[in-house]
Amino acid sequence: MPNAPHGRPDSAQEPDSTAVAALLIADRHIGRAAGGHGNYGLFVLPAMLLVAFVVLVPAVLTFIAAFTDWDGVSKPLWVGLDNFRDLLTDMSFWRAIFNNVKWTILFLTIPALMALVIASLLLTRKRSHGVYQIIFLLPYALSPIANASIWSYMIFDHVSGVAGYVDKHISSVTDPLGHVSTALYAVAAVDIWHFWGYLTVVFFAAMRQVPGDQLEAAIIEGANGWQLFRHITLPNILPTIALMFVLVTIFSFLTFDYVYLMTGGGPAHATELLSTLGYGFAFRTFEVGKAAAVALFMSLFGLMAACVYVQMSRESLKR
Repeated sequence: MPNAPHGRPDSAQEPDSTAVAALLIADRHIGRAAGGHGNYGLFVLPAMLLVAFVVLVPAVLTFIAAFTDWDGVSKPLWVGLDNFRDLLTDMSFWRAIFNNVKWTILFLTIPALMALVIASLLLTRKRSHGVYQIIFLLPYALSPIANASIWSYMIFDHVSGVAGYVDKHISSVTDPLGHVSTALYAVAAVDIWHFWGYLTVVFFAAMRQVPGDQLEAAIIEGANGWQLFRHITLPNILPTIALMFVLVTIFSFLTFDYVYLMTGGGPAHATELLSTLGYGFAFRTFEVGKAAAVALFMSLFGLMAACVYVQMSRESLKR
């Protein structure tokens, strides 16, 4: 038998077809002994059970409760679409939807623009960008009750806060949380202060994944900073921006903590959101069925945002 290069026989370099066939047959027998591919489902069974009991079952029960008159204790009474009819004729419900839409618009614009600008500036900080990211994430790491207390009693309070000091010594300033025209924007400002650092870190991580050869080629061609961002960085991070916009939209319709902690939905429903309205129905007036109906409306808006994201993802894959 002629020798292969380096003095090794051909049989040492190419696997014997008989041995390969034997291995395939053995693997097939082992798979049959283990129950075939059906046993692979056992690995995902714990996750499926967790999703079923934590997500699916509560969702089904909420959907059923939305068509009942229930106080959370006694036996539910089936009322059909009465809860939805009551909501559609309730001005506080429409006020909550209007406030939710304004809240969503605020969060889709102000923190997103701030995060994009700051993340772009962080790219120039080769050594200190890690320190800046930690500083930006501090408000996001603090608990909502701590953030709400700091802003309510140390900044907005007309007696002990910064607003009170400015009112007494500099110029006339009123508590923004106590006025119908400014309460929603004041609470939104606190939540934006808490959230924009997180978006900055996410956008900065996406910008660092932009191919360096594209940036170098654009710089060689004489592109300035805005042209680099517009034509190179932005197209590369668009999937991340789209995902963040969907998540921000969903979170905006689920916002509860800062509004409840700082105003409770007041004054005069000026900061009432769907979440605080549903909470009031469930735990103040004990109309759990009506609260479940509000939850369905909240889920509807989140589902619409998810559908938009899926459609955008499909369009990007076609390109």
